[in-house]
This record gives sequence, C-alpha cells and structure tokens, in this order.
Amino acid sequence: MSAVRLKRIYDDPAPEDGTRVLVDRLWPRGVSREAAAIDFWVRDLAPSDELRRSFAHDPERFDEFRRRYLAELRENGEALKDLAARTEGTLTLLFAARDVERNNAVVLAEALDSL
Repeated sequence: MSAVRLKRIYDDPAPEDGTRVLVDRLWPRGVSREAAAIDFWVRDLAPSDELRRSFAHDPERFDEFRRRYLAELRENGEALKDLAARTEGTLTLLFAARDVERNNAVVLAEALDSL
C-alpha cells in the first residue's frame, strides 16, 4: 500500500481514488451502493457503537475519541493488517462525517500509517 487518502462518501468517485473502502459502521444516508462505487466495506474496523455515540462528532471530544478508537484498533490488529494487505496502490478511506479533520477515517489512516 503506497498512499492512504481520505474522502467523503458524498464526493464523486475519481480514478485516482484507487481502492475505495467505506470505513463507517452504518451505511451513509442518501447514497446508493452504485453511487458509492466502493470496493469493500470494513464495518469491523469502524468505531464501536458505544464509542461512536459518545463522540457524536463533537470536536471537543475528538482527542478522547482518537485515544479510545486507537485502542479498539489495536485490539483488532489482524483486521487492520488484512486491510493493508488487500490494498495495492492508493487506498481511499470513505466516510460520511461532515468534519473532514476529526472523524474515524483520520484515526484509521493514522493507524494504517503506523503498521
């Protein structure tokens, strides 16, 4: 895997996206599977329901979310390694959150970079 990109699922697919992977636990509202153009969906690498609800996309809670989510990812290390192994070239992590700087895809990309 050479590059990890982040992109909102609502943005149009592009050839430079490479492998497109949805990293949210819930399917994004208003997006058909055809329009999403994903290669696969990794729900098992998404934050737990409890963590997702406690974060609630509150920017003030992001540091705590990041810490707890990284701990969850460490516990699920095999799935993380599997994602990296299944991807050649560019990997685009797709997410639905409005905040492009503070979301689970940002943390997941950080975890992938540390492999």
